[in-house]
Amino acid sequence: MVLQDGRLLEDKVVLVSGGTKGLGAAIARAAVREGAAVVVTGRSADAGERVAAQLRAAGGQAAYVRCDVADPEQAGAAVARTVAELGDLHCLVNAAGLTSRGSLLDTTPQLFDEHMAVNLRGPFFTMQAAVRHLRSQGIGGSIVNISSVAELGGQPYLAPYVASKAGLAALTRNAAHAHRWDRIRINALDIGWTDTEGEDDTQRRFHGAGDDWREQAARTLPMGKLGQPDEIADFVVFLLSPRSGVVTGSVIDWDQAVPGAHD
Repeated sequence: MVLQDGRLLEDKVVLVSGGTKGLGAAIARAAVREGAAVVVTGRSADAGERVAAQLRAAGGQAAYVRCDVADPEQAGAAVARTVAELGDLHCLVNAAGLTSRGSLLDTTPQLFDEHMAVNLRGPFFTMQAAVRHLRSQGIGGSIVNISSVAELGGQPYLAPYVASKAGLAALTRNAAHAHRWDRIRINALDIGWTDTEGEDDTQRRFHGAGDDWREQAARTLPMGKLGQPDEIADFVVFLLSPRSGVVTGSVIDWDQAVPGAHD
């Protein structure tokens, strides 16, 4: 396959759930830069319309669709809205996520259900709708789920988050196996500590962090910095694109810690 102008996603339509801020918005920007038309979803119409306008100003074709992925009907309908807005769908990124804190002992049923609804059920039903559409077109496609290194165990205060992301990693493998003959590639990234607006809010709200928390965190990390959304976005675009070949069912660690290794 020859990629026009060398761009990885030329003429592709990409849906990015949680694309109105943080990592999701960075992925949307990278996808547009690589030739895709993009729909971003999220709960905030102001943020969504702002991101879509920025993408159009950068020369891309983009639209915002309001969606709360915690609602299975809205999650699935986002796919139909994408096709209606941009004419098709080739790629999906599940980037919406909830990171509020809770341990095994203090997590309420409500908090547990919130994590499952956003981090696992939402991607499940968005993928369901996307795969149905892709199968109907018969030309394959690509999905990337944003998971977390925490799915391998995580900190004690991340119990419901860990449970939901572990489920997402397993779901990625299951769906990839189920639809490999449909030529729909499904992969996930287990990302580590990342510098986003959401993480800034989390650090201040749950950990009493001050304005210099990024600098303090950087001093504790091997690469001297937090993970950067634009770097992750480039990797996501690569996984979405034909350039990543036949890779499917992979849950890739994107972090500067090595799981299972100890000093």
